[in-house]
Amino acid sequence: MANVTNALLQHYVKLTEFLGQALGPDYEVALHDLTDKNRSIIAIANNHVSGREIGAPLTNVALSILRDKSYETSDYRLHYYGVSVNGKDLRSNTMFIKQNGRLIGMLCINFDDSRYRAISNQIMGLCHPDIFVEDVLQPLEPEEPGAVSAVRSSPEKFRNSTEAVAADAINRELEALGVTAERLTSDERLKIIAALESNGIFLLKGAVKDVAAGLHCSQASVYRYLSQLKNVHAEAQEEA
Repeated sequence: MANVTNALLQHYVKLTEFLGQALGPDYEVALHDLTDKNRSIIAIANNHVSGREIGAPLTNVALSILRDKSYETSDYRLHYYGVSVNGKDLRSNTMFIKQNGRLIGMLCINFDDSRYRAISNQIMGLCHPDIFVEDVLQPLEPEEPGAVSAVRSSPEKFRNSTEAVAADAINRELEALGVTAERLTSDERLKIIAALESNGIFLLKGAVKDVAAGLHCSQASVYRYLSQLKNVHAEAQEEA
């Protein structure tokens, strides 16, 4: 357990341990302290689910929540899609911890249903040929209801370093554009940096350095693009 200075979050440390034992090994419970976004996890139970450790950074989804301030109008976010370090699909839920109206932490529960899916497939295999299960039944399995299907194209990624968080975000944008970092034009690079900024990547310390490396440009260039975006945003506000 990390050193926790906030008295309110200290209570959630025990809750994290309790929920981990009460819910069982398929449920990871992670507590984030937003004081340090680069090393936000201060307590975690059943961390084998995502593969993270204490001191791991905020995820891409958590950064996006901070950037869009959706926590101001909601106390939690339920049933969204996540992917563990080892590639397992997870059903994720996050409660926003607020103190005097200010967001100070997040309590996240990530459920790995792979053991239940395996049992389900074995049961179906008892009454159907294997080829029927693989070719017909499994492709028809429904996705999680509601918001899950809407975000499957950009799931929450669980990582142990800020460099990996930045790399995931960059690769997602490169894939969306259908280009490689070596062949980016200035406009494409600006578009990617705009997307990264809107998703909160630059809330992480050292993100400029990581983004510059991932986009094969200098840190000065990244700062220049960010300044350009800031000016465009300011002009748009003035016109409005």
